[in-house]
Amino acid sequence: MNEININGRNIGFNYPPYVVAELSANHNGLLQRALDTILAAKNCGADAIKLQTYTPDTITIDSDKDDFLIKGGLWDGYKLYDLYREASTPFEWHKAMFDYARKIGITCFSTPFDETAVDLLEDLNVPAYKVASFEATDLPLIKYIASTKKPLIMSTGMANFEEIEEMVETAKDAGCKDLILLHCISSYPAPIDQSNLLTIPDMRERLGIQIGLSDHSVTNTASVVASALGATLIEKHFILDRNEKGPDSEFSINPVELTSLCKETKDAWLSLGCAGYERKPAEEANIKFRRSVYFVKDISAGDVITKEHVRRIRPGYGLPPKFEKEIIGKLVKKDIKSGTATSWELIDE
Repeated sequence: MNEININGRNIGFNYPPYVVAELSANHNGLLQRALDTILAAKNCGADAIKLQTYTPDTITIDSDKDDFLIKGGLWDGYKLYDLYREASTPFEWHKAMFDYARKIGITCFSTPFDETAVDLLEDLNVPAYKVASFEATDLPLIKYIASTKKPLIMSTGMANFEEIEEMVETAKDAGCKDLILLHCISSYPAPIDQSNLLTIPDMRERLGIQIGLSDHSVTNTASVVASALGATLIEKHFILDRNEKGPDSEFSINPVELTSLCKETKDAWLSLGCAGYERKPAEEANIKFRRSVYFVKDISAGDVITKEHVRRIRPGYGLPPKFEKEIIGKLVKKDIKSGTATSWELIDE
C-alpha cells in the first residue's frame, strides 16, 4: 500500500495518523476568525487545516420549493441556499487564508464543490483535494479533481460499496495515484453507536488503499479507536469556541480537544507496534519480580532437598518454578541459608 506525501509529510502505516482540522463554516463570516482558527489548528498540532470551497450558487439554486427545504436535524427549517450562503467561505478570502497557512507552516487544502472551485484552488497551488460525502456520486466532479494528479481524499458517507468502487475507479482512471478514502457517517453529529469502525480494515482489505476517518461524533473516542484499527488520516471539524454558535458548532471540537486528538491518535498508533513475543525494553527492570524457586529453610551440605526446604516465591533470581519438582529429592553440595536463590551450581545432580 503506497505511502502518500502531502507538503513533505508522509501518510501511511509507518507514520502517526495525519490529523486534519476542518474549518468549514466555523469562521462565522469573519476572515479574521478564519485566520485565527488556522493558527489555533497549527498550535494544537494538526497537520492540516481544510476549507470548503463553494458559493450558494455553485452548490444549489435559490428555490423555495419543498425539495430545497431542510426538515429535521441540526439545520431544520433552513432553505438550502440560505444555509450555504451563511456557511460558505468566500472565494475572495482563499488567497489570504492559503498565504497565511504557508506563512505559519501548516498545510491548507480544500473541498471543491464544482469545477470553478477546482480552478480557483489550482490557481492557489493547493497541495491536495478532498471530496465530500455528499459529492461521492458526482463522478464528473471526481474525474475533474482527479485529473489534477494531486493527492485525493474522498469521504464515503452514505455510499454503498458499489458506489465506493465507482468513486475509486473514476479517480484512478482520471490519473489519481495518491488516494485515501475516509470512512464517514454523514450525520451531524454522528451517533457513536453507528460508527461501525470495523469498516475501516474491511475497506482497506477489499480496495487495497489507505483508509481514514471523517469523524462527526462529539468526542474523540471514534478517532482514537480508528487510529488503532489502522486509519492513516483523521478529520474533525474544528472551532475556536463552541459557544459562538454556527452551522457546524454542535459537532466541532475546540482547541483543547484538538490538542488531545493529536496526542491520543498518535499514542494509539504508537501502541500498535508490531507483533512479537520478545521481552520489551521497558520490561527488563521488572524481570526480577517474577517468581522463582528459593530455599526457605537452612539446609546442610549433603542433605536431601524436601518440599519444606523450597518454595516458589518472588523475586526471580532462582530457578524457574517449573524446576521445583525436579530439584526435590536431590542433594545439596554445601550449607545453604534460608533466602538463598536456587541454582544448579548448588545442587548435586
